[in-house]
Amino acid sequence: MNQGGFLNVTSEIGKLKAVLLHRPGQELERLTPQYLHELLFDDIPWLKQMRKEHDLFADTMRTRGTTVYYYEELLEELLTTEEIKKSFIKDIINNCNIANVELERIIEEFILSKDSKEIVNIAIAGLRKNDLPEVERDFHLVDYIKEHHPFYINPIPNLYFTRDPGTVITNGLSINKMNTPARNRETMFLEYIYHYHPLFKKENTPLWYDYKESHSIEGGDILVLSDKVVAIGCSERTSARGIEVLSERLLEKANIEKVLAIEIPFTRAYMHLDTVFTMVDYDKFTIYPGVQGRLKAYEMTKGKSTPNVVQMETLEAGLKSVLNLPAVKLIQSGGGDELTAAREQWNDSTNTLALAPGVVVTYNRNEASNETLRQNGIEVLEIEGSELVRGRGGPRCMSMPLVREEL
Repeated sequence: MNQGGFLNVTSEIGKLKAVLLHRPGQELERLTPQYLHELLFDDIPWLKQMRKEHDLFADTMRTRGTTVYYYEELLEELLTTEEIKKSFIKDIINNCNIANVELERIIEEFILSKDSKEIVNIAIAGLRKNDLPEVERDFHLVDYIKEHHPFYINPIPNLYFTRDPGTVITNGLSINKMNTPARNRETMFLEYIYHYHPLFKKENTPLWYDYKESHSIEGGDILVLSDKVVAIGCSERTSARGIEVLSERLLEKANIEKVLAIEIPFTRAYMHLDTVFTMVDYDKFTIYPGVQGRLKAYEMTKGKSTPNVVQMETLEAGLKSVLNLPAVKLIQSGGGDELTAAREQWNDSTNTLALAPGVVVTYNRNEASNETLRQNGIEVLEIEGSELVRGRGGPRCMSMPLVREEL
């Protein structure tokens, strides 16, 4: 039960009351083919259409009673003093590895001259070299080495996947440690929101994990199954040690009784647990059949120094055990057809976002998977995702639940 703070998430499926999004912006128009890999994209999206699709996504949630907050608006609202602005700008510059103290000072002064909206835009969309006025200065070796790179501050096009930087678990927050440097600034943003935005009420919000810690853990791997149980995927992006550290704190301080660690194949195609497995109802889950039978599950409970770990016979056995259910239903995406499931999984067919028990948001392009969900009693709210999907993420990836009704 929440003890006075705003944040409260005790399930994957409780009615979604508040969510944090980022509306795609100029940062997506600064993607070029040579920097796709570095910035974790496979393709270049069309921003105008992408924003239409994202607006429909937000409106779909609003029509079901969800309050929508945006990263960019919260950041603007917290930049209330010169002290906070200076700290925010300095942290952005430190995050960029410019490696030239004189140039860092020039960039800091340039950004500080802007208003809050412009500062946030630079923080997200980046700072191109030709955006900065010409100033006479000494050139360092690093300036010559990076001469052909167009940015002083890189854009962060992954920010619209708000699931990964942070996770609300019960009434506390995990500010996650990202596996790739390209996403570190996103978690820095969340730290500022946590510390300075009144919505998050820091004094009433425990911090379960800090992005400055050593071991990677990302929100796409964290599923809050109930008020007593959390599932965490061990994946390409989330380390086993990160899972242990977070689990130990949840078991000690968050009223969580069990953590189900789920090992998935370490590949980009399945970068997070929620790209192959999500919860859609009290006892129903959607799963990509290409990994079913290959996922290993481990039940973790409170131990003396580190959590006690017991390997479960199967994923289904693990889910039944931790949730105390007589049976669970794993609904195969793509209708269970191998080729259809593989094609639709690439378009995030299993990356569903529950708005209430048995009510999920999905991309309309995943026709076979959506029909299979409906056949299993799930209400499916479809959104267009032709451009949104180019970043390799679905409705769950694009949302950070802040408040859900308790079941």
